[in-house]
Amino acid sequence: MDISKVARISGLTASTLRYYEEKGLITSIGRKGLRRVFDPKVIERLALISLGRSAGLSLDEIGKMFTQQGMEIDRSLLLTKADELDKKIKELASMRDGLRHVAACNAPTHFECPNFLRLVNIAGKKPNRERHKLKTS
Repeated sequence: MDISKVARISGLTASTLRYYEEKGLITSIGRKGLRRVFDPKVIERLALISLGRSAGLSLDEIGKMFTQQGMEIDRSLLLTKADELDKKIKELASMRDGLRHVAACNAPTHFECPNFLRLVNIAGKKPNRERHKLKTS
């Protein structure tokens, strides 16, 4: 399949496919004129890459799982990602609940609503934690 067909089937742009090839995630099997040609099995590999990206894996993390012998799943990495997702789900659920409360709050102003003030306080601290995390990484 040429690159345009792979792009059409996968929903990815040709430039993304070229980038994935540059990163070693996929490999073309030749050229048809100036266009790269791929084995039809590349669609399955692209689906695996998409699944990994949806789970929060980096392209480098995904690339390490593709070996000459096939796909070697890093189970500890997947468990770590699952734990990160659990934490994010809890944070988002808490934020959702807080927003619903604030939307229905009968306080005269939102700044008189304790839950709203708690959300503001959390939001005000989060960028500082992220900056600190970057400095210590």
